[in-house]
Amino acid sequence: MSVVTRFAPSPTGRLHVGNMRTALHNWLWARKANGRFILRIDDTDRERSREEHVEAIRADLAWLGLDADAEYRQSQRFDRYEAALERLEGAGRAYRAYETGQELELKRKVLLGRGKPPVYDRAALRLSEADRTALEAEGRRPHWRFKLDHGARIEWDDLIRGHQHLDPALLGDPVIRREDGSWLYMLPSVVDDIEMAVSHVVRGEDHVTNTGLQIQMFGALGAEPPAFAHEALLVGSEGKLSKRLGSLGADAMREAGIEPVALAAKLARIGTSLPVEPVTSPAPLIEAFAFATFGRAPARFDMEELASLNARILHQLPFAEVEHRLPAGMGEADWITIRPNLRSVADAADWWEILHGHVEREAPAEDRELLAAAADAAGEIDWAEPPWPQLVARLKESTGRTGKALFLPLRRALTGRVSGPEMATLLPLIGREETLARLRSAAG
Repeated sequence: MSVVTRFAPSPTGRLHVGNMRTALHNWLWARKANGRFILRIDDTDRERSREEHVEAIRADLAWLGLDADAEYRQSQRFDRYEAALERLEGAGRAYRAYETGQELELKRKVLLGRGKPPVYDRAALRLSEADRTALEAEGRRPHWRFKLDHGARIEWDDLIRGHQHLDPALLGDPVIRREDGSWLYMLPSVVDDIEMAVSHVVRGEDHVTNTGLQIQMFGALGAEPPAFAHEALLVGSEGKLSKRLGSLGADAMREAGIEPVALAAKLARIGTSLPVEPVTSPAPLIEAFAFATFGRAPARFDMEELASLNARILHQLPFAEVEHRLPAGMGEADWITIRPNLRSVADAADWWEILHGHVEREAPAEDRELLAAAADAAGEIDWAEPPWPQLVARLKESTGRTGKALFLPLRRALTGRVSGPEMATLLPLIGREETLARLRSAAG
């Protein structure tokens, strides 16, 4: 069987980390199986769907490295859903209902008050044609429901949750089309999955009941359902579902300096038995992806842990991968020198200024004599050879200083910082003339 997965976002807002995790898992499975990954824009809600959100979804997926093999717009497929509804009506599996939202809410409250599940009572099925005509004469427009088969037990083997079963008699017949003629999610998704030969549906565990309903829709349309994998939902660092996760999108990640491969590495593995590792390409994530590694416990997402992972990945990234984002003129030697001290690529600009700008800093009085001696020594050493060992050796001999008392004043004077890359690596990049200028400035 050819593997075909899909990601079907609604363009009513921006993607957040939960959406991106779902998209990533569908993409990883398709790539591992040499299959196809489909982007399907669920824009059936004409009032809330926005074209700018469609563009943002494409851009966010591209940033994360998730290339789609095909793209579809549900708004261009309404004729397919009409045809499916006609088939279901003809088979007695779809029917018109006329209750208002208020009437349905009252029914639900009554049932709950009696301790019964709030399941629709199928009153619409008892309406005669005359009843329907009278209701429509009052100005009521029908919504459409899918008629569940209460005699058919709903079962499937979930790739993550194991064997699942639902009793259709405890579920209400789902609304599949609104009074205004617009489509709800359920039926269009099934029609598209059939016609696009989707083999696997990977989504959050909040869709388990939807899956049970849709399995009957597949059967009613004469199709085998795809395989389903319902993954645990993301929770925040405090262990609860966090509203903040809903606002964490690609823009927020970029602003925080997060590399897309770092986010992918995090989202691919949290909630599984596999370790989150600092990878520099998606290849290891594809190779190791397996539904058997997914657990049932909520997947914990922590921005601090992501930032730490991001730094570890940055420390491995080759120059060619970041060159276009570095300050103009920064070379490979500069990058290799500074990357162990970065938490984001944007931090490279600060180090570029340290390496090739002009640093002026007046040192404390107790260090000025040392720095004046350092300026003299720096002017006398042979810069064709590694300069730092020569400079340190001369100063140890002439001043008697060693260890932190020697190195820290030199580092502060030369970089303006108390920590960073090895001075033996930095000094040749700073160069002779700038080294002399910085030491003399600090010496006062």
